[in-house]
Amino acid sequence: MLTEAAPMTASLVLRRGGGGQIGVQRIALLEAVGTLGSISAAARQVGLSYKAAWDAVQALNNLFDRPLVAAHAGGLHGGAAQLTGEGAAVIAAFHAVQAELAHVFEAVERRLGDPATPPLRSLLWSLGMKTSARNALRGVVESVTPGAVNAEVILRVGPETRIVAIVTRPSVEDLALAPGREAIALIKSSFVILAAETPGLKTSARNCLAGTVIHIEPGAVNSEVTLELDQGKTLTATLTRESLDALALAVGARAVALIKASHVILAVE
Repeated sequence: MLTEAAPMTASLVLRRGGGGQIGVQRIALLEAVGTLGSISAAARQVGLSYKAAWDAVQALNNLFDRPLVAAHAGGLHGGAAQLTGEGAAVIAAFHAVQAELAHVFEAVERRLGDPATPPLRSLLWSLGMKTSARNALRGVVESVTPGAVNAEVILRVGPETRIVAIVTRPSVEDLALAPGREAIALIKSSFVILAAETPGLKTSARNCLAGTVIHIEPGAVNSEVTLELDQGKTLTATLTRESLDALALAVGARAVALIKASHVILAVE
Protein backbone atom coordinates (compact mmCIF):
# COMPACT_ATOMS: atom_id res chain seq x y z
CA MET A 1 0.00 0.00 0.00
CA LEU A 2 1.20 3.51 -0.68
CA THR A 3 2.42 5.38 2.36
CA GLU A 4 0.29 8.22 3.70
CA ALA A 5 0.48 11.15 1.32
CA ALA A 6 2.33 14.27 2.30
CA PRO A 7 0.29 17.49 2.55
CA MET A 8 -0.75 18.65 -0.92
CA THR A 9 0.71 21.93 -2.16
CA ALA A 10 0.15 24.03 -5.26
CA SER A 11 2.80 25.77 -7.35
CA LEU A 12 1.93 29.09 -8.96
CA VAL A 13 3.12 29.96 -12.48
CA LEU A 14 1.87 33.15 -14.15
CA ARG A 15 1.80 33.23 -17.92
CA ARG A 16 -0.17 34.99 -20.61
CA GLY A 17 -0.58 33.36 -24.03
CA GLY A 18 2.64 31.96 -25.45
CA GLY A 19 4.87 34.49 -23.73
CA GLY A 20 7.33 34.07 -20.90
CA GLN A 21 6.31 32.89 -17.46
CA ILE A 22 6.98 33.81 -13.85
CA GLY A 23 7.12 31.09 -11.23
CA VAL A 24 8.32 30.54 -7.69
CA GLN A 25 11.97 30.05 -8.70
CA ARG A 26 12.17 33.30 -10.66
CA ILE A 27 10.54 35.21 -7.83
CA ALA A 28 13.06 33.67 -5.42
CA LEU A 29 15.83 34.82 -7.75
CA LEU A 30 14.48 38.38 -7.76
CA GLU A 31 14.25 38.37 -3.97
CA ALA A 32 17.81 37.08 -3.68
CA VAL A 33 19.05 39.81 -6.04
CA GLY A 34 17.28 42.39 -3.89
CA THR A 35 18.90 41.03 -0.73
CA LEU A 36 22.40 40.28 -2.03
CA GLY A 37 22.84 42.92 -4.72
CA SER A 38 24.48 40.48 -7.09
CA ILE A 39 23.17 38.11 -9.76
CA SER A 40 26.01 35.63 -9.20
CA ALA A 41 25.40 35.54 -5.44
CA ALA A 42 21.66 35.24 -6.00
CA ALA A 43 22.26 32.37 -8.42
CA ARG A 44 24.25 30.46 -5.81
CA GLN A 45 21.57 31.02 -3.18
CA VAL A 46 18.72 29.66 -5.33
CA GLY A 47 20.78 26.85 -6.88
CA LEU A 48 21.18 28.14 -10.43
CA SER A 49 24.23 28.55 -12.61
CA TYR A 50 25.30 32.12 -13.27
CA LYS A 51 24.26 31.84 -16.92
CA ALA A 52 20.82 30.46 -16.04
CA ALA A 53 20.29 33.27 -13.53
CA TRP A 54 21.49 35.94 -15.96
CA ASP A 55 19.23 34.57 -18.72
CA ALA A 56 16.29 34.50 -16.30
CA VAL A 57 16.88 38.12 -15.29
CA GLN A 58 17.06 39.21 -18.91
CA ALA A 59 13.89 37.28 -19.72
CA LEU A 60 12.09 38.95 -16.81
CA ASN A 61 13.31 42.38 -17.83
CA ASN A 62 12.02 41.75 -21.34
CA LEU A 63 8.57 40.82 -20.06
CA PHE A 64 7.86 44.22 -18.54
CA ASP A 65 7.83 47.82 -19.73
CA ARG A 66 10.52 48.69 -17.20
CA PRO A 67 13.31 46.38 -15.99
CA LEU A 68 12.87 44.47 -12.76
CA VAL A 69 16.63 44.30 -12.16
CA ALA A 70 19.20 46.95 -12.98
CA ALA A 71 22.43 45.05 -13.58
CA HIS A 72 25.95 46.31 -14.17
CA ALA A 73 28.29 43.91 -15.95
CA GLY A 74 31.05 42.41 -13.89
CA GLY A 75 31.23 38.77 -14.93
CA LEU A 76 30.85 35.62 -12.94
CA HIS A 77 32.58 36.92 -9.81
CA GLY A 78 31.70 40.59 -9.87
CA GLY A 79 29.23 43.24 -10.91
CA ALA A 80 26.33 44.72 -9.05
CA ALA A 81 22.60 44.27 -9.47
CA GLN A 82 19.74 46.20 -7.94
CA LEU A 83 16.09 45.32 -7.66
CA THR A 84 14.04 48.15 -9.13
CA GLY A 85 10.75 49.49 -7.83
CA GLU A 86 9.04 47.60 -10.64
CA GLY A 87 10.76 44.40 -9.49
CA ALA A 88 9.62 44.90 -5.89
CA ALA A 89 6.06 45.50 -7.11
CA VAL A 90 6.11 42.28 -9.16
CA ILE A 91 7.30 40.28 -6.13
CA ALA A 92 4.55 41.75 -3.95
CA ALA A 93 1.91 41.06 -6.61
CA PHE A 94 3.08 37.48 -7.03
CA HIS A 95 2.87 36.79 -3.30
CA ALA A 96 -0.59 38.36 -3.18
CA VAL A 97 -1.80 35.97 -5.89
CA GLN A 98 -0.03 33.12 -4.11
CA ALA A 99 -1.87 33.91 -0.88
CA GLU A 100 -5.22 33.90 -2.69
CA LEU A 101 -4.31 30.58 -4.30
CA ALA A 102 -3.58 29.14 -0.85
CA HIS A 103 -7.09 30.07 0.30
CA VAL A 104 -8.60 28.41 -2.76
CA PHE A 105 -6.52 25.29 -2.24
CA GLU A 106 -7.63 25.02 1.38
CA ALA A 107 -11.20 24.85 0.09
CA VAL A 108 -10.16 22.21 -2.45
CA GLU A 109 -8.59 20.07 0.27
CA ARG A 110 -11.79 20.29 2.32
CA ARG A 111 -13.70 18.95 -0.67
CA LEU A 112 -11.45 15.87 -0.78
CA GLY A 113 -13.42 14.40 2.08
CA ASP A 114 -16.68 14.77 0.19
CA PRO A 115 -17.69 11.40 -1.35
CA ALA A 116 -19.53 13.30 -4.08
CA THR A 117 -16.24 14.45 -5.63
CA PRO A 118 -14.30 11.27 -6.59
CA PRO A 119 -12.93 12.83 -9.83
CA LEU A 120 -11.16 15.47 -7.74
CA ARG A 121 -9.62 12.83 -5.46
CA SER A 122 -8.47 10.83 -8.49
CA LEU A 123 -6.89 13.89 -10.09
CA LEU A 124 -4.89 14.91 -7.04
CA TRP A 125 -3.84 11.35 -6.24
CA SER A 126 -2.56 10.84 -9.78
CA LEU A 127 -0.60 14.11 -9.63
CA GLY A 128 0.96 13.31 -6.27
CA MET A 129 1.93 9.68 -6.69
CA LYS A 130 5.59 8.88 -7.36
CA THR A 131 7.04 5.48 -8.20
CA SER A 132 10.26 4.05 -9.59
CA ALA A 133 8.33 1.69 -11.87
CA ARG A 134 8.54 2.84 -15.50
CA ASN A 135 4.93 1.88 -16.12
CA ALA A 136 2.09 3.07 -13.88
CA LEU A 137 -1.35 2.37 -15.36
CA ARG A 138 -4.42 3.57 -13.53
CA GLY A 139 -7.59 1.50 -13.72
CA VAL A 140 -10.59 0.00 -11.98
CA VAL A 141 -10.72 -3.49 -10.49
CA GLU A 142 -13.03 -5.59 -12.62
CA SER A 143 -12.84 -8.87 -10.73
CA VAL A 144 -11.08 -10.63 -7.88
CA THR A 145 -10.77 -14.41 -7.95
CA PRO A 146 -9.53 -15.73 -4.59
CA GLY A 147 -7.33 -18.80 -4.28
CA ALA A 148 -5.96 -20.77 -1.36
CA VAL A 149 -2.87 -18.54 -1.10
CA ASN A 150 -3.03 -15.96 -3.87
CA ALA A 151 -5.77 -14.13 -5.71
CA GLU A 152 -6.14 -13.11 -9.33
CA VAL A 153 -7.08 -9.45 -9.81
CA ILE A 154 -8.16 -8.09 -13.19
CA LEU A 155 -7.70 -4.36 -13.60
CA ARG A 156 -9.43 -2.56 -16.48
CA VAL A 157 -7.09 0.24 -17.60
CA GLY A 158 -8.88 1.04 -20.86
CA PRO A 159 -12.05 0.11 -22.77
CA GLU A 160 -10.26 -2.84 -24.38
CA THR A 161 -7.23 -3.23 -22.12
CA ARG A 162 -7.07 -5.32 -18.96
CA ILE A 163 -4.11 -6.24 -16.81
CA VAL A 164 -4.04 -9.36 -14.65
CA ALA A 165 -2.12 -9.39 -11.38
CA ILE A 166 -1.47 -12.19 -8.93
CA VAL A 167 -1.30 -10.93 -5.35
CA THR A 168 -1.49 -12.62 -1.97
CA ARG A 169 -4.81 -12.89 -0.19
CA PRO A 170 -3.56 -10.72 2.68
CA SER A 171 -2.68 -8.05 0.12
CA VAL A 172 -6.20 -8.20 -1.29
CA GLU A 173 -7.55 -7.56 2.20
CA ASP A 174 -5.01 -4.87 3.08
CA LEU A 175 -5.64 -2.97 -0.17
CA ALA A 176 -9.41 -3.59 0.03
CA LEU A 177 -9.37 -4.79 -3.56
CA ALA A 178 -12.87 -5.38 -4.88
CA PRO A 179 -14.77 -4.69 -8.12
CA GLY A 180 -15.08 -0.96 -8.66
CA ARG A 181 -12.00 -0.11 -6.57
CA GLU A 182 -9.52 2.21 -8.26
CA ALA A 183 -5.93 0.97 -8.35
CA ILE A 184 -2.69 1.43 -10.25
CA ALA A 185 -0.71 -1.35 -11.89
CA LEU A 186 3.05 -0.85 -11.48
CA ILE A 187 5.23 -2.72 -13.95
CA LYS A 188 8.99 -2.41 -14.33
CA SER A 189 10.01 -1.95 -17.96
CA SER A 190 12.47 -4.84 -17.62
CA PHE A 191 9.52 -7.14 -16.83
CA VAL A 192 7.91 -6.40 -20.20
CA ILE A 193 8.87 -8.85 -22.95
CA LEU A 194 8.16 -7.81 -26.54
CA ALA A 195 7.26 -10.09 -29.43
CA ALA A 196 6.13 -9.50 -32.98
CA GLU A 197 2.35 -9.61 -33.35
CA THR A 198 1.77 -13.01 -34.90
CA PRO A 199 -1.61 -14.69 -35.45
CA GLY A 200 -2.03 -17.64 -33.13
CA LEU A 201 0.80 -16.62 -30.81
CA LYS A 202 0.78 -18.82 -27.70
CA THR A 203 2.49 -17.87 -24.46
CA SER A 204 2.36 -18.73 -20.78
CA ALA A 205 2.36 -15.04 -19.82
CA ARG A 206 -1.02 -14.09 -18.34
CA ASN A 207 -0.86 -10.63 -19.92
CA CYS A 208 -0.57 -10.44 -23.69
CA LEU A 209 -1.16 -6.82 -24.73
CA ALA A 210 -1.02 -5.82 -28.38
CA GLY A 211 -0.09 -2.30 -29.39
CA THR A 212 1.64 -0.02 -31.86
CA VAL A 213 5.22 1.16 -31.44
CA ILE A 214 5.15 4.94 -30.99
CA HIS A 215 8.68 5.61 -29.72
CA ILE A 216 12.08 3.93 -29.67
CA GLU A 217 14.94 5.25 -27.54
CA PRO A 218 18.09 3.38 -28.63
CA GLY A 219 20.96 2.93 -26.21
CA ALA A 220 24.46 1.53 -26.36
CA VAL A 221 23.41 -1.66 -24.54
CA ASN A 222 19.68 -1.47 -23.86
CA SER A 223 16.89 0.30 -25.68
CA GLU A 224 13.43 1.48 -24.67
CA VAL A 225 10.37 0.76 -26.79
CA THR A 226 7.00 2.35 -26.03
CA LEU A 227 3.75 0.81 -27.22
CA GLU A 228 0.42 2.58 -27.43
CA LEU A 229 -2.22 0.17 -26.16
CA ASP A 230 -5.65 1.76 -25.86
CA GLN A 231 -6.87 5.36 -25.94
CA GLY A 232 -3.50 6.89 -25.16
CA LYS A 233 -2.42 4.26 -22.62
CA THR A 234 1.21 3.33 -23.15
CA LEU A 235 3.58 0.63 -21.97
CA THR A 236 7.37 0.86 -22.06
CA ALA A 237 9.72 -2.11 -22.36
CA THR A 238 13.49 -2.29 -21.92
CA LEU A 239 15.30 -4.71 -24.20
CA THR A 240 18.79 -5.24 -25.54
CA ARG A 241 19.92 -3.65 -28.80
CA GLU A 242 20.34 -7.17 -30.21
CA SER A 243 16.72 -8.00 -29.40
CA LEU A 244 15.56 -4.73 -30.91
CA ASP A 245 17.42 -5.51 -34.13
CA ALA A 246 16.19 -9.10 -34.19
CA LEU A 247 12.56 -8.01 -33.86
CA ALA A 248 13.06 -5.33 -36.53
CA LEU A 249 10.84 -2.98 -34.56
CA ALA A 250 10.17 0.49 -35.91
CA VAL A 251 7.74 3.27 -35.14
CA GLY A 252 4.35 2.28 -36.49
CA ALA A 253 5.00 -1.47 -36.23
CA ARG A 254 2.70 -3.75 -34.29
CA ALA A 255 4.04 -5.70 -31.32
CA VAL A 256 2.85 -7.64 -28.31
CA ALA A 257 3.86 -6.98 -24.71
CA LEU A 258 4.07 -10.10 -22.54
CA ILE A 259 3.95 -9.68 -18.77
CA LYS A 260 3.70 -12.32 -16.08
CA ALA A 261 0.82 -11.66 -13.68
CA SER A 262 3.20 -12.10 -10.75
CA HIS A 263 5.29 -9.18 -12.07
CA VAL A 264 2.41 -6.72 -11.71
CA ILE A 265 2.29 -4.76 -8.45
CA LEU A 266 -0.95 -3.12 -7.44
CA ALA A 267 -1.15 0.12 -5.49
CA VAL A 268 -4.10 2.02 -4.05
CA GLU A 269 -4.62 5.34 -2.34
